[in-house]
Amino acid sequence: MTLMILGVCAFVSLIVGIATEGWPIGAHDGLGIVASILLVVLVTATSDYRQSLQFKDLDKEKKKIVIQVTRNGYRQKMSIYDLLPGDIVHLSIGDQVPADGLFVSGFSVLIDESSLTGESEPIMVTAENPFLLSGTKVQDGSGKMMVTTVGMRTQWGKLMATLSEGGDDETPLQVKLNGVATIIGKIGLFFAVVTFAVMMQGLFSHKLSEGTHWSWTGDDARQMLEFFAVAVTIVVVAVPEGLPLAVTLSLAFAMKKMMNDKALVRHLAACETMGSATNICSDKTGTLTTNRMTVVKSCICMNVKEVSKPSEASSLFSDLPESAKKLLLQSIFNNTGGDVVVNKEGKHEILGTPTDTALLEFGLSLGGNFQIERQASKLVKVEPFNSTKKRMGVILELPEGGLRAHTKGASEIVLASCEKVINANGEIVPLDKASINHLEVTIEQFACEALRTLCLAYVELENGFSPQNPIPVSGYTCIGIVGIKDPVRPGVKESVAICRSAGITVRMVTGDNINTAKAIARECGILTDDGIAIEGPEFREKNQEELLSLIPKIQVMARSSPLDKHTLVKHLRTTFDEVVAVTGDGTNDAPALHEADIGLAMGIAGTEVAKESADVLILDDNFSTIVTVAKWGRSVYINIQKFVQFQLTVNIVALIVNFSSACLTGSAPLTAVQLLWVNMIMDTLGALALATEPPNNDLMKRPPVGKRQNFITNVMWRNILGQSLYQFTVIWLLQAKGTAMFGLDGPDAHVILNTLIFNTFVFCQVFNEISSREMEEIDVFKGILDNYVFVGVLSSTVLFQIIIVEFLGKFASTAPLTLAQWFITVFVGFLGMPIAVGLKKIPV
Repeated sequence: MTLMILGVCAFVSLIVGIATEGWPIGAHDGLGIVASILLVVLVTATSDYRQSLQFKDLDKEKKKIVIQVTRNGYRQKMSIYDLLPGDIVHLSIGDQVPADGLFVSGFSVLIDESSLTGESEPIMVTAENPFLLSGTKVQDGSGKMMVTTVGMRTQWGKLMATLSEGGDDETPLQVKLNGVATIIGKIGLFFAVVTFAVMMQGLFSHKLSEGTHWSWTGDDARQMLEFFAVAVTIVVVAVPEGLPLAVTLSLAFAMKKMMNDKALVRHLAACETMGSATNICSDKTGTLTTNRMTVVKSCICMNVKEVSKPSEASSLFSDLPESAKKLLLQSIFNNTGGDVVVNKEGKHEILGTPTDTALLEFGLSLGGNFQIERQASKLVKVEPFNSTKKRMGVILELPEGGLRAHTKGASEIVLASCEKVINANGEIVPLDKASINHLEVTIEQFACEALRTLCLAYVELENGFSPQNPIPVSGYTCIGIVGIKDPVRPGVKESVAICRSAGITVRMVTGDNINTAKAIARECGILTDDGIAIEGPEFREKNQEELLSLIPKIQVMARSSPLDKHTLVKHLRTTFDEVVAVTGDGTNDAPALHEADIGLAMGIAGTEVAKESADVLILDDNFSTIVTVAKWGRSVYINIQKFVQFQLTVNIVALIVNFSSACLTGSAPLTAVQLLWVNMIMDTLGALALATEPPNNDLMKRPPVGKRQNFITNVMWRNILGQSLYQFTVIWLLQAKGTAMFGLDGPDAHVILNTLIFNTFVFCQVFNEISSREMEEIDVFKGILDNYVFVGVLSSTVLFQIIIVEFLGKFASTAPLTLAQWFITVFVGFLGMPIAVGLKKIPV
């Protein structure tokens, strides 16, 4: 709106100027304003365009989904963009259906079609109801589908063609700053109206004293127009349109850099919210650990053995009784969501979840053959693993007839459903107290060594059993227990320590055994002596009063259900007013990711449902990346604070100087073109320079910004008011005594004085911009050369200022200055820096 008003102003100025002074002299003022408007529009448009390109790149990255496909007889990983009709897609819990297709085979495939139909009830897909639609989600089960249509020809594609995706909503910080901008704009408007009225009153009084108040000339019209231009420009300077620009630039810059640091921001607001995070509720597997699992210990037929080396595995297998060997391999190779395939190079490749991969690798190291085992018996029913049951089960039809169910899962849960065990001789014996005790001690011992434990068991089913019935949950015979090592990621311990020093509490929420969880939490530095580790079932039984005293101390929650995670996050946010970040990778993590202030989904291990529920995708599934996100979040917030401090200083000084000068002398020292240039420095260029400062490690040595904390802090007000007072004093002194101080006389004296004021004012802003790099630290030059944008903006500002003063006199109403005058004006600007140092020493 202000640029439009200025456009009208420029148009009228051109007409009146050319009519009174002729071409080209009369056009200088008007063309000067036009040039300034074009420059502001060009810079803003370029910035917006670059940002839109960035969002396009991020959008592409967002849609990169890799799935498992069988094509030309080979099972392989492939991007959803490369799918073709006829491909066989392998689907499991949490996957998004990537194309329209037909169900080929599978077990208990439940599809959530709410995104397409709005129906909340999931649909069971079978051979009788074989249709699968793109964009829907696998809620349970696993299966294969044949692709029939892809891209815009799918039902989802046709629906999307009728819609256009809206951009991001304004972030909370943008909303807050828009409020600040509106208030400042209204103050500016008030000052502008008063300034215009005072200058008009001065002109009228002058004409009244001369007796010419009834005859108005073109010169009078031009003067009135200049008053109007100055008033409008006061509004332009006062309206800090750079605030939203600074937020957008800072967030867009942070998003781009975070992308390089393996974090993809899906929602802009998450950038700034992460800077306020006080809690991180982290998954264990794949986030704190590497998610590269291997079986390193086992207790098969009651004998505990190390099996981390192939030689140890083959020695274990040779010692096993024949019946136990058969059952162990049958369990490993049939009760799995994974697959062993031959790739294009003719090599064996294991596909599946890290746990399935570890077990299949163990089975192969024992000398087993995946294909032979799978062909030996027929798979009748599969109940995939989910985090509520914490187990997976299959029913096999045996070659000799009869049905057998195999189960695997959380050791204590599966062991509790066992009644018998295979002993060292391969005999099936009842589970007595001694055997249970031995197995429980083994589980605890494995867990205390930070191993993830799984129990394998089976049960023979009676002849009358129907595959339509659920797989039994009791009466099993324990085959054995395996201990799976998932090493802690390098750098996690240091990252947790950084979080602690930054006032961020890290809590581990996992479905694992409590001893495994505690061992890993201690290794990561999460569990301290005064912290509590609790299991989900125990947590669920606590009443509201107990939770109030318990939750602040909880550092580890083991054997947790998705609901436990959701409850913990909800309590932290509502009862304790914390800002909570949650990491998750599974479909069941979606409620907690939704509930959290910032949902962080794992980009590699995460299901599509988890990714869609998240605000940020951690592309390398690494906890250290989460700390980087927090650091960038803080950087965004502080960068915008620096910019606001810088901008408000310029606003206050420009407003007061022009207003007081107009009221006392009847004219403003800074012309419309000059004020537009100042506006350019402080809005667009200032935003570019200060909003793109990269984060430093010191950011993680201070507490997070509170939810209720004022955006403009006392420290900022101290710096703003101190600098404004200095700048106003200097400019007022120049205006009152400048002619005498510089010995100016002759017809150009007034123009030269105004140029000196203009130059001093601009260099005050240049040095204040450097001082604004740190709000409390004295050393403002630290790392300045690493920020090319800041150096570039500062150099351009100085270069353009020289051109404006020395060569654009007609347009900008300036006159060339002598070297001495240049030195004094630059030196006065520089004096703002030691004053800034002095201000920083004043405690607030």
